[in-house]
Amino acid sequence: MPINPQTLAAARNGTATREQLAELLSLTDPADIAELHAAAYATKKETVGTVVHFRGIVEFSNVCVKDCLYCGIRKSNTAVERFTMTEDEIVEAALWAFESEYGSIVIQGGERQDAPFVDFIERALLRIKKESGGKLGVTLSLGEQSLETFQRWYAAGAHRYLLRIESSNRELYQTLHPETHTYDERIAALSDLRTAGYQVGTGVMIGFPGQTALDLADDVLFFRDQDIDMIGMGPYIVHEQTPMAATATEDFDGEANLDLGLKMIAVTRLVLRDVNIAAATALQALNPTGRELGLQAGANIIMPNITETKYRSAYQLYNGKPCLDENSTMCRGCLQRRIDSIGETIGFNQWGDSPHFAKRTSK
Repeated sequence: MPINPQTLAAARNGTATREQLAELLSLTDPADIAELHAAAYATKKETVGTVVHFRGIVEFSNVCVKDCLYCGIRKSNTAVERFTMTEDEIVEAALWAFESEYGSIVIQGGERQDAPFVDFIERALLRIKKESGGKLGVTLSLGEQSLETFQRWYAAGAHRYLLRIESSNRELYQTLHPETHTYDERIAALSDLRTAGYQVGTGVMIGFPGQTALDLADDVLFFRDQDIDMIGMGPYIVHEQTPMAATATEDFDGEANLDLGLKMIAVTRLVLRDVNIAAATALQALNPTGRELGLQAGANIIMPNITETKYRSAYQLYNGKPCLDENSTMCRGCLQRRIDSIGETIGFNQWGDSPHFAKRTSK
């Protein structure tokens, strides 16, 4: 069935139903998918432009108290060599990003809520803020925390926070997590982030077993209804040292998940319009030009890995993660060439905040 112009128009003007969004996410004809991507790219140009903003990602620790059934660094995976970078190493990576004109970083790691961990992150943030003269933007992706912790980290210098929901469907959420991880706590944490003043980010895993196009359509509507400022989502990729690998490996289709991930970026851009959307590294794990394809489907954020190379092989949430042996300087040059190749530019020395956040907070 060819793409329905009325469905595409409804997505653009914000009136699309879940069934219409699922219709777009179910497109299979290459010409129709290209039309969807082109519509999303036109919306991107109109709302956020074609400047790509870098978020140098520091994956500083794979120590995690969570036991998510799909994740390679889940606490029950005894095959992982655990590490935590020192405060000095984190600050050094942040300052490398600052001196390399990235404008922003993401500090990401396994989830912990203990007091020493909270203090550790606060100290690192204060040093980054001081040593960059307050000029380096900081996003955190450190899981569920108390409102007090969110507020402390915000006061110390972080201003964006990514907390992925993985699925907005309560039942599907529980298929991805043990009973000790609750959907309601995740939702409450997203609310607390807004209360604390952050630009709020979330996202989902795309193409995991049991998920349908209607589920993904509901995820897009969830982003809209939650008034989310930034989206970090990517295709599901199996990690062999996880419980989900036993059921997912046989049916895993990387090409289909890449295609679905790109359609999800496009539909999200059409519906949410002025949010920041990341072209996830998982896209590149499935296709060497995956991140460029993500940008062409409507994404506007890239997260180059600036973690010290010696730690990278121990921070693998899924199989086949790219760039494990590239140092930060190599990664910067490679990405610049890739972005130049599709006719976009990099917003060096810019925070690249979400236009949606500015609109939301000016109401």
